[in-house]
Amino acid sequence: MRKFKKPILAAGIGASMLAAGAIQPAVAEVGFGKPGEAVNLVVGYQPYYTESWSGVVINGQQSWKEHLPAGSDVKFEIGLQGSVIVGKMLGEKNHLGYMGDMPAIVSTTKTDTVDIRMIAVLGTSRQQCNVFLVKNDAPEFANGMEAVKWMDGKLVAAPHGACTDRFARWAFEQAGIQPKKYLNMNIEVITSSFKNNKLDAAVIWEPTASKIQLSGLARRAASGESFDGVEGGDAGFLAMLYEIIRDRPDVHRGWLEAELNAQLFMKDLGNATAISQMADDQTEGMDRRVLWASLYGQNPASIGGGEEKLTLRFVFDDTAKQLVAAATKFLHGRKVVPNETLRPEAMMDGVAQEVLKARGLSAPIGFVGEQPDSAYQ
Repeated sequence: MRKFKKPILAAGIGASMLAAGAIQPAVAEVGFGKPGEAVNLVVGYQPYYTESWSGVVINGQQSWKEHLPAGSDVKFEIGLQGSVIVGKMLGEKNHLGYMGDMPAIVSTTKTDTVDIRMIAVLGTSRQQCNVFLVKNDAPEFANGMEAVKWMDGKLVAAPHGACTDRFARWAFEQAGIQPKKYLNMNIEVITSSFKNNKLDAAVIWEPTASKIQLSGLARRAASGESFDGVEGGDAGFLAMLYEIIRDRPDVHRGWLEAELNAQLFMKDLGNATAISQMADDQTEGMDRRVLWASLYGQNPASIGGGEEKLTLRFVFDDTAKQLVAAATKFLHGRKVVPNETLRPEAMMDGVAQEVLKARGLSAPIGFVGEQPDSAYQ
């Protein structure tokens, strides 16, 4: 791996510390070699975040070996939240990052530390980073909007600074309500709080949402499908150090070839068992049935179900750009990023566009649809 002249002090920090500029400046670049040479990469990825599972597929299939120079080595490093991966990319300890829209956007604004660009779209959804859960003794609701209105004056939680937070605050506005307390909790504390009946509702991402739902600790009540508007959606993005983009176009393109193959593999419902098994192999404490449900599980429309569980876009088409715009505006309002809009080069998907065109494809390339429980194998 790359060596530095002095240690990087901050590697796994939260979104609030990112906003406060708590990261030490990076040391001088030492290079990733020349085109055609073997390269060593560390990839930060999130097998505990279903929307970014193309990284799970690449890791599981080791498909990067087909597209990087001979002798290259890739280490996949789990980040439990996107902010951890951002911190490691800013410390140049992760070179690529699979993460949700909020941390990916934040990463591109830290140019005084390290220049990071978003090079591809992992997917978009209205059911991945925006699932409302309610305690089991909550009333039965006719629809998701009714469920959110019930949260007025209640105890609601979400991991703040994540895509869940943006969606939750927007949904409260749409429903015209104000929780008694809107708590900042991580997924472990949310799970234990439902177990101990100390929480009325929460917003969480997959596969944890399915884990809580299927374990019977809480009920699913709504999702982004329950609302109109682009703000009800979320996205996952692939980020890369600009140093690689600039100096190793072969690595940049090679990784995108592997990423496109992974998304096409996910598009094929015949691969559902293989994908859920890969996710099982790369996680702990997650039953394979739960992992399968997070990407394929079917839910009634009344609790935020919908035909498309994940739309595979690969590039920044209009929908992805609208999501970036909405998320950036939200982050600016929270004083996490300096401007309401990103610098144009933050979304650097020109090579991804070329790779897509060379395959005769266009965005979106497909979607993963809901499946009945009987489809689980």
